[in-house]
Amino acid sequence: QVQLVESGGGLVQAGGSLRLSCVGSSRTHGLGAVGWYRQAPGKRRALVGSINSRGGTNYDDSVKGRFTISRDNAKSTVYLQMTDLKPEDTAVYYCNSAGVWTSDGYSQGDYWGQGTQVTVSS
Repeated sequence: QVQLVESGGGLVQAGGSLRLSCVGSSRTHGLGAVGWYRQAPGKRRALVGSINSRGGTNYDDSVKGRFTISRDNAKSTVYLQMTDLKPEDTAVYYCNSAGVWTSDGYSQGDYWGQGTQVTVSS
């Protein structure tokens, strides 16, 4: 079963930086378009930004200029570089892919990771 795995979360002071990674499971040879989402306690999961298969990106206004999404297709990995972090960025961050490449070809779907916690202290 294909899964996505996020990593890189942690505790950081306001103004600090973190880089999150999203990689497919061992059966995955590549990721399609990927979105990064976050969910703070008591709030709904919200889109932070996304990257398409060609590297084009979009961001929520709340993170523009501070967060950057990139991908390394050779490593089947998508990154979320977060700078100038603020306490309101505290949330569980998830990646989501609209499809993955496996040895059986492209599999369109709705693939999620388990999430990684980001906590920003003031």
